[in-house]
Amino acid sequence: MDLLTPASATPGPLATTLGQRKYIVHQQLALVNEGAGQPEKQNIWVALIRSLPPYQEVESMEISPNDYELVVDEYGNQFAEFDFSKQPAGTTQSVKIDYRMTVYELTYDLSVCRGELTNDFIQPELHIESANPQIVALAGKLARSTETVCQQVGAFYDYIGDELVYTSNGKNWGAQAALGPMGSDCTEYTSLLVALSRAQGIPARYFEGLLYLDQGTDAIAKIEHAWPDVYMPGVGWVAMDPTLGRPPANRANYFAHYSPDHIIVTMGANPSVLRGSSYWTHLYWPGNSTRIRVTGEWNIELIDDKGH
Repeated sequence: MDLLTPASATPGPLATTLGQRKYIVHQQLALVNEGAGQPEKQNIWVALIRSLPPYQEVESMEISPNDYELVVDEYGNQFAEFDFSKQPAGTTQSVKIDYRMTVYELTYDLSVCRGELTNDFIQPELHIESANPQIVALAGKLARSTETVCQQVGAFYDYIGDELVYTSNGKNWGAQAALGPMGSDCTEYTSLLVALSRAQGIPARYFEGLLYLDQGTDAIAKIEHAWPDVYMPGVGWVAMDPTLGRPPANRANYFAHYSPDHIIVTMGANPSVLRGSSYWTHLYWPGNSTRIRVTGEWNIELIDDKGH
């Protein structure tokens, strides 16, 4: 199957639900026309949070304004496309989206790690340079002393936690850049784990989303966050977070364990609708007489926490 074919996120037989959290998520975008003219054409595409079992379920979604077109991409991601053409100079156009949703805490039994791998999500792509000779060599070296796919991925996860230095970069520089001296944030941590896995023929997926920050995570991550899951034979898709797992004390907590502070917004390192952006993308013209500034913010409210 093609890399971009949407894949099911149905839990494997060895995944256990430990608990759940319910959230209210609010997103607001403001498009401010700071130029002297008005755009002849202006569109903004906003990624929508969707139900994605076994990780999360969206119970309700309210979008304002309600005049939008629903767009679905190659991963099954959903977007609201708004047409704000002819926005007058000096005005602000707002987009507000409110969700009620449940996120599940999952753990996985990796004691049986034998069987077939899926053919999805194993190819290199932009920022996931799994065919790069340096990444291929590193993946082979790390996998050499392992016996199962689960152990291989564990070795990749530990290497990333031990060797990468966390630095907020503001954009995704990709897996290959993570091996250099520039430092890495969640996008590079995730890209490198996905690339090392794919270099060994192990399917791996890239997610961008939100992290509900509390006293355990607010010092080591930001609300906009990225993480992967990896396909383990006999188990299915197994979630992990190499960024939050980088401190040695956290390492075991974020491998083969999906903590319910993660909210998925999009699947894929390069969803086509976003044109290289994250969460939303914006186009308008002409640009010589019009200047549109877009700002956005998230608010996440925890309304129920049912732990194991």
